Amino acid sequence: MARCDLVLPCKDEGPALAALLPRIPADFDVIVVDNNSVDDTAAVAARLGARVVRETVPGYGAAVHAGLMAATHDLVAFMDGDGSFDPDELLPLVDDVASGRADVAVGRRRPVSARVWPWHARLGNALIVAWLRRRIRMDAHDIAPMRVARRAALIELDVRDRRFGYPVELLQKLTVAGWRVAEHDVTYHPRAEGTRSKVSGSVSGTIRTAQDFWKVLS
Repeated sequence: MARCDLVLPCKDEGPALAALLPRIPADFDVIVVDNNSVDDTAAVAARLGARVVRETVPGYGAAVHAGLMAATHDLVAFMDGDGSFDPDELLPLVDDVASGRADVAVGRRRPVSARVWPWHARLGNALIVAWLRRRIRMDAHDIAPMRVARRAALIELDVRDRRFGYPVELLQKLTVAGWRVAEHDVTYHPRAEGTRSKVSGSVSGTIRTAQDFWKVLS
């Protein structure tokens, strides 16, 4: 496999990283973006061999952008750092882009149980995806929490949102630009114990995220 940077945007994910980082395949150079954590996220990441980038501007998009700019390889992968994904499932996505079969490869979440993905988060995701598929004929069926693309192409796409609207803007722009999309089912597990979702952990968190999504679409 071609070497690839793996960006993990993190806020207070110390317990998750302790279990996740040792499981990441050796072909990845891991970049943990510490987005104002108050726990030991940075210390855990450094101890386990990840490169730590600090981003003080709050927001998922800000952390992802910082990781993208810090990456050095042609290929860059992105995945939540909360332990909910299996890093081995990134390998087929990397292969799709490295081989030239796709311009971007994304994961479609398949939860191991209904409790993993609360109804309010699943509903919000479904509405946004349905709107994008109808309006611009987007090929994906999820908001791409796991994805792989070429660094230079992502920078040229110029995604501007720095909050939770980032993946929606990304999908919208790459679809309009005519990118070839490959989609793979990926297993969606419960978050690591001792961490809390900033998006789906509560109805209010889902509402705030949905507002970010719709700002990008408006």
